[in-house]
Amino acid sequence: MSEIELEDISKSYGDLQAVDGVDLSVRDGELLCLLGPSGCGKSTTMRMISGLETPTAGEVYIGGDNVTDQAAYDRDTSMVFQNWALFPYKSVLENVAFGLKMRGDGSEERQQEAREMLERVHMDGYEEYSPTDLSGGQKQRVALARSLAVDPDVLLLDEPLSNLDKRLREEMEIELKDIHEEFDKTFVYVTHNQDEAFTLADRIGIMNDGRLVQVGEPSEVYRNPTNRFVEEFLGDTNFVAGEVTEAAADYARLATDFGARIRIPPFEAVEPGVSFTVSLRPEFMRIQRSDEADTSEAQTARADGTGGDTVTGTVENNIYRGSMIRYVVDVGGEQLFVEQSVMDQTGIEEGEQVELGWNTDDILVFHPDGSRVRGA
Repeated sequence: MSEIELEDISKSYGDLQAVDGVDLSVRDGELLCLLGPSGCGKSTTMRMISGLETPTAGEVYIGGDNVTDQAAYDRDTSMVFQNWALFPYKSVLENVAFGLKMRGDGSEERQQEAREMLERVHMDGYEEYSPTDLSGGQKQRVALARSLAVDPDVLLLDEPLSNLDKRLREEMEIELKDIHEEFDKTFVYVTHNQDEAFTLADRIGIMNDGRLVQVGEPSEVYRNPTNRFVEEFLGDTNFVAGEVTEAAADYARLATDFGARIRIPPFEAVEPGVSFTVSLRPEFMRIQRSDEADTSEAQTARADGTGGDTVTGTVENNIYRGSMIRYVVDVGGEQLFVEQSVMDQTGIEEGEQVELGWNTDDILVFHPDGSRVRGA
């Protein structure tokens, strides 16, 4: 196993700054996902780890060695590409044995190792097949076997499941997690798919505009995002803007454009007239018919700043999303949405008057520039 250290690495292509001052530590044996939208610099960062790209500035260390100027073939890494990059004119066995041949292993030895690796990824029996005769999931397993056969300290995976359908992708996510545990290697995995990252990763590094904006365990980055970009990228949420109308030692309130007054946790320097945006995640919100709602908690909140908040509105749409139902609710001209498990559904229909509620501890507060308000 090898740890990876990136020290202030950057990569530019003329006027395009693809990666800008990234510092990152990947621990021995962990599976770290680089997650972000297309064009954010995550694949370029991986290619600098592999040696396929040379940093414009900064240094790359693998296992304590400075490999910044080292060729890709001299690094103890192997890569699985998005399009699998299998040789169509070679058999499955020959594809897996290819790296061993380049390493100088003898014919009998490399064939034996290739067969053993195919068995470990559940592809034994396919040795003489052509890659063109395989399904997408089978090609992915062969590509993994080829990369793992050379026994690298670091395995790099660049969007390896993006060409698979949803069901097969979910199956391969579990396979990859099992393979990581079995082989006990350091994995760096690039993806734009949040579900993949949360399923696979020990830690997630989130990138945007060439910068690494947050690194942490999946639960940490989801519940404690460093800025609005992370909060928005990791899942749907309701962003509500407002201006502080009152502030006390134990609470403050925002007046919103649609007439609601949202209580936010107190924090240093909050004062009337300052603007903020709050995030109300749909899975943390409650929904019930207005005529069934107990308003005593909301009345208490409005009186002294304690308890939870509520707003009333009209259901515009019910959207069934498999195990979840999304309610789109018009609140004073603003659309808010709530998600509820189908097991907990209340049978609320379009056109009904409802009350939405949430706990103050579940909201996040952001400055106008998108940075997170700390202490809130």
